[in-house]
Amino acid sequence: MPHRPAWAPDEVEIEQPSAARMYDFYLGGSHNFEADRELARLAVSHWPDLPMVMRANRAFLRRAVRYLVGQGITQFLDLGSGIPTVGNVHEEAAAADPSCRVVYVDVDPVAVAHSRLLLQGTHNAAVIHADARDADFVLNAAETRALLDLSKPVAVMMVALLHFVPDTDDPAGLVARYRAAMSPGSYLAVSHATVDGVGELMREHERIYQRSATPIFARTHAQVEALFDGFDVVEPGVVFLPLWRPDPEEPPVDRPERFSGYAVVGRVSSE
Repeated sequence: MPHRPAWAPDEVEIEQPSAARMYDFYLGGSHNFEADRELARLAVSHWPDLPMVMRANRAFLRRAVRYLVGQGITQFLDLGSGIPTVGNVHEEAAAADPSCRVVYVDVDPVAVAHSRLLLQGTHNAAVIHADARDADFVLNAAETRALLDLSKPVAVMMVALLHFVPDTDDPAGLVARYRAAMSPGSYLAVSHATVDGVGELMREHERIYQRSATPIFARTHAQVEALFDGFDVVEPGVVFLPLWRPDPEEPPVDRPERFSGYAVVGRVSSE
């Protein structure tokens, strides 16, 4: 019987790998179980660049938050927020504007438990244990209503979320449900795994993640772009992760397709 750490909620199935906990492992975190580490090591053995990809995804999140605060956004709804690690949305946002407010949403009990611990004593951030696909529940939750005023611009973050939503669950429809609740001037930030440029490598990655509770469904540039119906995509458009508004001090990236993920930010259309 696997050892259950004291920090693990009783309802967590520790023998079933979770994408949130595997992501934590890739980033060097400690809130993961042996089942998560075993599958993550297998994934890395097939794809040694994976930890680099995960760090690039996290770096995009930080850059996007800084950009959004620069556009006057002070409210954030972070869907599929994952396990807390350095550079969370509320930390990046508060560093730019202390008035920022953040609601985190995740379905993984470990992610939620550690988010609650991290947020103790923080009045401008909260976490909801929910499936982001249940938009009505998320938007009407007490935490959302207490912290966010959806009659004013908000940033909805779907960073490394939609590639866990199968076509049968209509990811475009999910985006549309949140868009309907977003006032003019609101933004959507997305990163999404892609098959473009990596082909069979990503397909093997999808097969590996079929063994987890959270399979991956990578999509093409055109499919990711289509998710932004009703949004005006900001420059530089739908680009590989490290190419989205890189910090000036960052060196040029060789073969950006190696990062196997797209980054994009869009503003709710005024029409």
